[in-house]
Amino acid sequence: MEIGHKIKMLRIKNGLTQEELADRSELSKGFISQIERDLTSPSIATLVDILQCLGTNLRDFFNDSFDEKIVFSKDDAFVKENDDLKHVIRWIVPDSQKNHMEPILLELAPGGSSEVDDPHEGEEFGYVLSGSVYIHLAARKYRARKGESFYYKPNFVHYISNAGKTEAKVLWVSTPPSF
Repeated sequence: MEIGHKIKMLRIKNGLTQEELADRSELSKGFISQIERDLTSPSIATLVDILQCLGTNLRDFFNDSFDEKIVFSKDDAFVKENDDLKHVIRWIVPDSQKNHMEPILLELAPGGSSEVDDPHEGEEFGYVLSGSVYIHLAARKYRARKGESFYYKPNFVHYISNAGKTEAKVLWVSTPPSF
């Protein structure tokens, strides 16, 4: 196992420079650099200190198994139907509202629309799988057809509506989660 490389990846993940990690762990920047390049090995006590500064511990650092579920089936999806707005939302990644992005599959019947969403921080992305939709941003609307995508910053009141006479399906990803 390349301990140095793994420490470097954790440091970068935490947004720290070598100097910042060195300051927090009361070591020199040069020593951190040597550890990351596997030119030297830290003592167990020093490694524990470094890992604590990186928000982990020895057990988790050396555990290479993934407890996180990576692949989801259609049986994992949570489905919500809205008869008034003529849509079905499928949360295709369960509990994704705790993540940075929230992917859903939005199915719009003819005349259907999503909920109207107020302005918020983040970004919205969608890919039209079938049919065509209008993306409503404040007083403007944009049309996206099958095979087209859309992307916008939700700085205005916004929603999506079905623009055609057949069902429309959209893979829609929102950050931060808002569905």
